[in-house]
Formats: sequence, C-alpha cells, structure tokens
Amino acid sequence: MMRTWLQKMRRDERGMAIVYVAMGFMAFFAASMLAIDVGQLMTARTQAQTSADAGALAGATALVFNSFTDQSASGPAVSGAIGTAQSNTIIGGTPSVTPADVTFPYDATTASFDQVQVTVYRTVARGNPLATLIATYFGMPTADITATATAAAIPATTENCVLPFTIPDKWIEQQCATQTCPWAPTDSFDLFASSGNKANTGTALPNPDIYIPPGQPGATGYSPATDVGLELTLKPSNQNQVTPSFYNAWDIDGITGASAYSTNISSCNSTYTDLFQNMTPETGNMVGPTKQGTQSLVDQDPNAYWDTTCNGGSGCVKGGDPQFKISPRVRTVPLYNPILYAQDQHSGKSWPTLQIVNYIGFFIESVDGAGAVTGRITPVIGGFNKGAPIPTGGFARAIILVQ
Repeated sequence: MMRTWLQKMRRDERGMAIVYVAMGFMAFFAASMLAIDVGQLMTARTQAQTSADAGALAGATALVFNSFTDQSASGPAVSGAIGTAQSNTIIGGTPSVTPADVTFPYDATTASFDQVQVTVYRTVARGNPLATLIATYFGMPTADITATATAAAIPATTENCVLPFTIPDKWIEQQCATQTCPWAPTDSFDLFASSGNKANTGTALPNPDIYIPPGQPGATGYSPATDVGLELTLKPSNQNQVTPSFYNAWDIDGITGASAYSTNISSCNSTYTDLFQNMTPETGNMVGPTKQGTQSLVDQDPNAYWDTTCNGGSGCVKGGDPQFKISPRVRTVPLYNPILYAQDQHSGKSWPTLQIVNYIGFFIESVDGAGAVTGRITPVIGGFNKGAPIPTGGFARAIILVQ
C-alpha cells in the first residue's frame, strides 16, 4: 500500500506549475534589477561625467578670465570648478567635490600649467553613494559613481570678430639708452639704425631688439599672466615706426573702403583669421572711419568700464549692459610680426608685411577726434584648428576638453 502510494507520488505532476512560476519570478526579478539598476547606474555615470566636464571647463575659463597663477583652494579656478560641478546633480544628488579634487596637471605640449582636472564622487567613502532599487535585495544596497575630466586653456590658433587694425607683438627692448627696458608701450622696435624720414631703414644695429614669436622657445609676446590690464593708446600709423602706440589699418577678408572698415569696428565680422595669415593693408586715411566705428561700438554698451580692483589688481570689465554676456567693447586685436615689418621697411617695400602671429583681447575705453583708441588688454577666447601646431606663448586662449 505504502509502496503504491510512493510510486504514485513519484509520477504525480501536480504542483509543478508553482515551481515554474517561482523560477520565472526569479528570472523576472533579475531582469528587473538589470533593467532598473543598471539603467540607473548608466544614467548616473553619464551625469557624473557631465558634472566633471562642466567643472573642468569652468576651471579653465577661470584661468583665462581671472588668474592663470592662482591655484589656491579659495582661488577662482578651484571655486569655479567646484561650484559648477556641484550644480550638475547625479540622479538628483549633489556630487562631492573638494579642493583636493581639483588639480592643475602640467601640460608638456604648452610647457605650462594650463590644464584643470576635476573628479566628482558619489561614493560610500564620501557619504553620498547612489542607492539601488532592486539590487539591494541581493546584498547591494548602494553603488559608487566617480568621473574625471580635464580641460585646457591652450593658445588659440584662430579668431573672428577681430578689429580691422593691428599693432606689433611684444618684444624685448635692447635700446636702453634711449628707450624703456625691458619694454614699454611707447618703445619702437629697432633692427636698424634710423635714416632719412623713415625709422629702421639704415644699417643694422649691433644690439637689435629681440622678438621671438609664439610657438618658439622663449616667446616674447604678450602674456595673459602679466599683461592683462595694461592700458594702450593706439594712434593711426605713419608707417615710420613699429610701436604699440601706432596701429595699422587692414582689410578683413580683402574688403576695402572706409565704410566696410568702420563697420568692421562697430560690429562683428564673422570671417576667421588664422595665425601666420598676412593681412592686407588698408591704404586710405582711416582716421574718420576709426573714430566713427569705435564711437558706435562704445555707444552699444556705454556704462561698461575697466575696474582696476578686481582679479587681484589686474582688472576686469564692470558695469556692462546685462544683455551682453561679454561687453561688445571687448574685441580682438591681431598682432603682427615686428621683424618682418621692420625688414620690409629696410628693403624699401611700400607696404610692409603684416603677418598675424598673436592676438590680444582689447577693452575699448574711448576714442578721440584724431582717431586714437584707448583701451585695456583683457583676456579673450579664441578657437583651435584641430591638428594645427599649438602656438606656445600665445595670448588668446581656446578652452577645450582634453580628457
């Protein structure tokens, strides 16, 4: 009897549905964990990377516009990186970013500390891990999320919205008996002794002024670390001297004439200029168009002014119309190679070469009736052509993610 019952039970298939249901439920549970928790982790990882990217870009921007040298915990680069990174939440939670998580790696390509690296955390160690939904039932109540990004403020290779006048790049002054050493805005660049009614057209000087363009070791040009805030008054050039006190007018994109020249001052010409491009000199008298175009530009943001108390005394633009992210009075001035210009003068060329070797930002303060434009050197953002050589020592900066 007992044997018969056992044999019957062995062959009985009743209740197997419960086993299948249980196994199916476990499979469904696992799939749910995969779909919900893994999906959440992937979203969190993307958001963490966005947070790190934004923080690194903000830090690099602060290097350009506030201070290239202040890497302190309370400095603009660190505080800007932290604030921006934490404003980008990860699954609704604020990432942990401390001053120690913002570093400034050395950039061997540019031979400077122009990089900002930011790491963001949502981890158990920082007390803000990401809570799981389904995996917690399998002994995984939390997950750690981290992300790192590096941005660089590298020298720019291209610019648009440039002004249609140009001045020479900065050099090391050697004529200390008659000029200001190592350099002053009123100095002239001298390779040759003066002769006749033109400077720099005589015999070679035994101790000529020294100019080394960006991209070469020891570049002498304007520096964002030392020259921000420097006031320059630019007067129309008589082509007799190579000096920052005189500007040379040129035709953007080869378009000539007083009207186009004035418009290129008062508004942005979107044509891009590149380093080592030769600018076409404007042969007409541009005193009137310079005054007209510059005054029109100033009138677009009349209350903007240069505040010498910000950024550690180097200064910045204040009081501008809030509709402008950057005052329209901040423009880019292309800088030409003073050696080529002086050599062409020496050879007797009627229009010496104006080759772009650098850029500076220029906040226009005023213009007078004689067409003299006064302003301050200010940081400026440019572009970078992928694959182009980096002009180490350049002034304008391109802010890019490098990692």
